[in-house]
Amino acid sequence: MKVLLLCVGWCLLFVLSWPLALLVLLLAPLVWLLSLPLRLLGVAIDAVFALLRAILTVPARLLGGRG
Repeated sequence: MKVLLLCVGWCLLFVLSWPLALLVLLLAPLVWLLSLPLRLLGVAIDAVFALLRAILTVPARLLGGRG
């Protein structure tokens, strides 16, 4: 469904302003490449928080708390 909406949006943009639609088509891979380091940073931060949560909840799990 997301791909369908993206295609319909691009076709609508192509009909309204074809130079802008072609520019979007050419710049989309560049934007994706620039966002990759931010995604990797997000994954790393999520992993650190998961590790901290696991470390901090060990005593509760050992004592038979909820979980």
